[in-house]
Amino acid sequence: MTVGDQRILFHIPTTSLFDLDGVSGDVLDLFKELGEVSRADVEARFEGRHSPDDILAVVEDFLEMDIITGDGPDFDKNLRPDFPPVKIENYPLSTIILNVNTGCNLGCTYCYKEDLTTPAKGELMGLDTAKKSIDLLLKEGASRDRVNVVFFGGEPLSNMPLIKGAVAYAEERCAALGKKVDFSLTTNATLLTEDIIDYLNAHKFGIAISMDGPKAVHDKNRKTIGGKGTYDVVAKKARMLLDRYSARPVGARVTLTAGVTDVEAIHAHLKYDLGFAEVGFAPVTSGDISLFNLSNTELHEVFENMKSLGLAYRDAALRGENTGFSNMHQLMTDLYEGTKKALPCGAGIGLLAVDHAGDLNLCHRFTGSDIDTYGSVDTGIKKKELGAFLEGRADREGTWCDTCRIRNLCSGGCYHESYATYDDINKPTYHYCDLMRDWIDFGIRVYSEILRENPGYFERHVSPRTLLNTNRTVGAAQQLM
Repeated sequence: MTVGDQRILFHIPTTSLFDLDGVSGDVLDLFKELGEVSRADVEARFEGRHSPDDILAVVEDFLEMDIITGDGPDFDKNLRPDFPPVKIENYPLSTIILNVNTGCNLGCTYCYKEDLTTPAKGELMGLDTAKKSIDLLLKEGASRDRVNVVFFGGEPLSNMPLIKGAVAYAEERCAALGKKVDFSLTTNATLLTEDIIDYLNAHKFGIAISMDGPKAVHDKNRKTIGGKGTYDVVAKKARMLLDRYSARPVGARVTLTAGVTDVEAIHAHLKYDLGFAEVGFAPVTSGDISLFNLSNTELHEVFENMKSLGLAYRDAALRGENTGFSNMHQLMTDLYEGTKKALPCGAGIGLLAVDHAGDLNLCHRFTGSDIDTYGSVDTGIKKKELGAFLEGRADREGTWCDTCRIRNLCSGGCYHESYATYDDINKPTYHYCDLMRDWIDFGIRVYSEILRENPGYFERHVSPRTLLNTNRTVGAAQQLM
C-alpha cells in the first residue's frame, strides 16, 4: 500500500511493516506483473535504471522473506507455513478469571452470560474454590514472574467477601514465591462505595466499567431487573470512582447493539464528559436475541465511524496525545510489537475461567454454556482434550484463514463469537472477515503515518501500556482489535 508518498510492504508471515525504496518497489512490481521472472526480464526492465548489485540485494532479501521463491512468487499464500504444526504440551497460565457470582443486580437485555440470574438466585463462588483456582494458576504459571487474578460475574462486587479473601490469599502465596500479582475486575459500578473504592485502590485493581454512553443510549439496554434505566446511578458512581481512584487508569467498555452506531459521540461523552482513561467498543452481531444484533448495514456504519474516530486518534497521536480509543490503541500496540498469533487469544493457554462450581472454562464468556469444560480446580486441567481443541483451531488448512493477509493478527476471531454465530467454536468468524481486513488496512496506514511523523508516541504511550494494563486481558477478548 502507499501512505503519503511512501510505499509500505506488510509482510504477512511476521506481521512486520517495511518501507519500500525505489529498487525494491520496482522489483516487486515486476514479479507481480509477470509472475515468473527471468534474468532477461530483469535486464530488460532495469538496465540503466538500477545497478545489478542493488537488484541482486533486493532479490536475495525477497527470497529470504519468502516474498518470492526460486520458482516464482506466490503472493496469496506463503509457501513456508507461518507456524509449524502446533503441538501444545504446556499451559503456562498467566491469568485466572473467577466467576464469583452468577447473580447480577441488573437485567441488561443483551447479556450473553448463560449462567446469569437474579441476586436472590445467584450462585456464589466459595473461598475454597477461589484458593484452589489461585493454586492452579501458580502451579501452571510457575514460569511466570507476574500473574493476574480477574474477578467477574454476574456482578463481582456482589461478592466482596470472596474478593477480599482471594486477594489476601493470592498476595500471601505470591509473596512467598517471589511473584507479582495483579487484580482486575469488570463491574456495572452500581455497588461501588467509597470504602470499596479505597480497598480496590489499595490493592491496585485494574477496573473496567460497563457503560454504553450518554443517558438515552445507556438506558436503552442497561436496566435494573425491574426495567428502570441505570444511567444516573452508574454515572454518579463512575464520577465518584474517577475522582477517588489513583492506582491505575479506569476504562469503559461499551456494547453496541441494534440502532447504536455513533461511536464518536459515545466516546466523547465517556472520555471527555465523564473522564474515563480508555473507551472500548464491542459490537453485538450474534446474540441469542436477534432484536439486539447490529444489522449488516449498521455494522458497516459502526466500522466507518470507528475509522473516523481512528483518524481523530491519529491526529492526537501526531500531537503526542492519546485519545483513549482502546480498539485503535490495541491495534497500534499489535503493530508496534509485531504481534503474530497462531491462536486468536490466550484462552485455554495463558487464561482459563473458573465458574462458581470450580470447573475450568475456555474463558469467562463460556461459563454456564453447553461447551465442554476442561477439568476443574480439584482435578486439574484436562490437557489432552484442551490441547486437541487448540491444536485443531490453530490448523488453518481448509479455512479461509489459510490465505488471508491478516491471518496472524486475527487468527480466526473470538471463540465465543464463533459459538454464538455458528454454534461451532472451531469455525472462524467469517462474517467479520472483510470488515476486519479493512480495519487492519486502515490501522496500518495510521500506524505508518504516526511512525513517520512522531515515532516517540509509541515509546510514551504504547510501551508503558504493555507493562501496566493487564486488565486488557478481559477487555480485548470482548471487543474488536
